[in-house]
Amino acid sequence: MEDKASFDYLSFRQQALEQLRQGKELGGSQGVLAPLIKDLLEAALEGELSAHLSQSRPNRGNGRKAKQVKTAHGTIEVHSPRDREGSFQPQILAKRQTTLGEGLDNKILSLYAMGMSYSDIRCHLEELYGVDISEASLSGITDKILPVVEAWRSRPLEAIYCFMWLDAIHFKVRENGKVVSKAAYTVLGVNLQGYKELLGIYVAESESARLWLTVLTDLQSRGVEDILIASIDNLTGFADAIESLFAHTQVQLCLVHQMRNSLRYVARTDQRAVSLSLQAIYKAVNLTAAESQLAEFAKQWGSKYPLVLESWQRHWVRLTAFFDYPMAIRKVMYTTNPVEGFHRQLRKVTKTKTVFPNETALIKLLYLAQERISDKWTLPLTGWGLTLQQLCILFGERVKSRLKV
Repeated sequence: MEDKASFDYLSFRQQALEQLRQGKELGGSQGVLAPLIKDLLEAALEGELSAHLSQSRPNRGNGRKAKQVKTAHGTIEVHSPRDREGSFQPQILAKRQTTLGEGLDNKILSLYAMGMSYSDIRCHLEELYGVDISEASLSGITDKILPVVEAWRSRPLEAIYCFMWLDAIHFKVRENGKVVSKAAYTVLGVNLQGYKELLGIYVAESESARLWLTVLTDLQSRGVEDILIASIDNLTGFADAIESLFAHTQVQLCLVHQMRNSLRYVARTDQRAVSLSLQAIYKAVNLTAAESQLAEFAKQWGSKYPLVLESWQRHWVRLTAFFDYPMAIRKVMYTTNPVEGFHRQLRKVTKTKTVFPNETALIKLLYLAQERISDKWTLPLTGWGLTLQQLCILFGERVKSRLKV
């Protein structure tokens, strides 16, 4: 028996090498590897049945049943053995299993994470591997990550985050026969070791301070006790929502958002000049100089653009909070650029998705995309050692008591 198995293997190897020399593909239903996978599966199934029959006498074999099995190397026909009693439950290839192993599933998830549609994935698998998988089956495979997504969304978080950026990104989703806008609330933090971490993505209706309060409550329930500095846009009530749960958090309004909002009210012919005047405010060396620049802006533009001036004056304390910190910390906190950069990467993945068929499809893709993106966050923020020292001085025991030294 062993000699025959050895001979069969050697014979197969010779045939495979010859086929490769002739330019035959490895994958695909007619590829070199398909017969080997078929033989290995059928041999393994026979071995499982023999072990089962030895423990369930007088049960015995009852022929074989053919079924089509999709693999990463093509679709193959496997003859699965059966027993008289119907008690045989094969492990390597279950009775109703038509896709082999995790390899193909992982490949499908990887393609989906890159933003490919089910239709594109079908064509890709058919072209490369000779595998035809229905869109319903592809949806079922990607649904396998939903328990993983739930575990990720409810995982415990660290007690303290030095920096946190919070912003929303919007997508179109089909819901109850209509196309609606959904906001994906994104929370990106930096822990005491200086590493970025995506704390969560929450999909809900259009952005509001009330829903941000729900997000913050969830973070708190998952273990977050303290946030040193939070950078946000100037959505009405957002800062108040943060301070209601994390009373000692320093809230910094994003100056880039403030600039964008200000220029919406400025005539196109004045936008460059107004922009330079506003930049002079937040590029000042200190708060006193910034106040002087605001006074200069009021003198030059206040009468023509009172709404712009009023907005800067009303949000002044939170817009200029960064002036209380050293330059290394200022650069990190004065905008929400880190989370916006993350959003830009999400857009690259979702750019082909003008409308998602449902919210679940959106959540699956966002999770898979963030997995690919966050895998690259392998280093702490540049100059983190110095930044941490400054945080220890500025925030005292709030930081020192959490450090494991």
